[in-house]
Amino acid sequence: MTTNLAHPGYQSGFGNEFATEALPGALPAHRNSPQRAPYGLYAEQVSGTAFTAPRAHNRRSWLYRIRPAAMHQPFRQIGNGRIVSRFDEVAAPPNQLRWDPLPLPTEPADFIDGLVTMAGNGSPLAQSGCAIHLYAANRSMTDRFFYDADGELLIVPQQGRLSIATELGTLDIEPQEIAVIPRGIRFQIRLPDGAARGYVCENFGALLRLPDMGPIGSNGLANPRDFLTPCASYEDREGDFELVAKFGGNLWTAKIGHSPLDVVAWHGNYAPYKYDLRHFNTIGSISYDHPDPSIFLVLQAPSDTPGVDTLDFVIFPPRWLAAEDTFRPPWFHRNVASEFMGLIAGQYDAKSEGFRPGGASLHNCMSGHGPDAPTFDKASSADTSVPHKVDATMAFMFETRDPICPTAHALSSSQLQPDYYQCWQGFHKHFNENQP
Repeated sequence: MTTNLAHPGYQSGFGNEFATEALPGALPAHRNSPQRAPYGLYAEQVSGTAFTAPRAHNRRSWLYRIRPAAMHQPFRQIGNGRIVSRFDEVAAPPNQLRWDPLPLPTEPADFIDGLVTMAGNGSPLAQSGCAIHLYAANRSMTDRFFYDADGELLIVPQQGRLSIATELGTLDIEPQEIAVIPRGIRFQIRLPDGAARGYVCENFGALLRLPDMGPIGSNGLANPRDFLTPCASYEDREGDFELVAKFGGNLWTAKIGHSPLDVVAWHGNYAPYKYDLRHFNTIGSISYDHPDPSIFLVLQAPSDTPGVDTLDFVIFPPRWLAAEDTFRPPWFHRNVASEFMGLIAGQYDAKSEGFRPGGASLHNCMSGHGPDAPTFDKASSADTSVPHKVDATMAFMFETRDPICPTAHALSSSQLQPDYYQCWQGFHKHFNENQP
């Protein structure tokens, strides 16, 4: 067995054309597929977009690996566990919904075992929409590997670090960091801290990208140089292993006699990456009014309609609020877009209680929502002549243009809070037609 999976470092930048090798000279010079690759390696291209996609959006990488990715036994279908890819099996209610955190498992469960689908829209077969999962795991994947042919995976840990060993190198992430694993890339998740919990958004549509910034200009939001892609590392290990694939909404398994994490060198721009949410450069009002949450946009998956995304990943990090004579928390609102929120740490500034780290909420298309009564009362009487720091918090939102349909499991879960609607029942009538 030869292994070089110790962490060799990262390369900086988003969507760059990277070139990295774990052994000197493993990358062929000037040719992508030479007649004989160095070290007896096999050349293989993995394409994440159509061959003819415009250059600015084309994603592909050349891998130089010990064995071809095709070298495994036939797949057979297995049970999907709590993973769902159809979102029309139960009626989606227009109610505001909120869930307590997913309990940590009491029986051994790795990352795949620990996935439970909460909601989603679209279809992996149509390559449109997304699925939103929670995960709770207590066991590392050792002889098991996974890839998702249905979509790229945006992983948001809330408790416990993850070491994600991929074909192209290793990503180590902790809470308040995220990782994106491209569609089809094989990987294995190890748990350095034991039990771990968090969120996963499976994006069926166009690949996530950094948003254009328009009038904001050239600086702000997430800086491209803060995105990190792994350097090449590899594992030359033989044994009785399992390769699990998600394809067409179902899970499949195949026997494989070697570790598929055997890429010794690679170059291209289709690769896993990580980002530290604490590096986000927040933008806000310094005069009046609370801006739209689009100023907190980290990543977007564009649709066929300009200015409308199939998926937005938005965060609410620590920041200063300085707007005068303004209701500073998020206002009451109803959106054509639908919002699935999670809380990584601290307290969300629009909810004084009930929204716990590891929990989630869903406010669907045109469902009214906003601050709870205590938050409204506090913000309405706050001194807005001085700035206020929202600190020690990190919340996020998966926002989509289509309604987000909760699964049967989510609607029957013991974590569903039946009294969430009470957040908005404590408001008093202040209207007096004789007092402008």
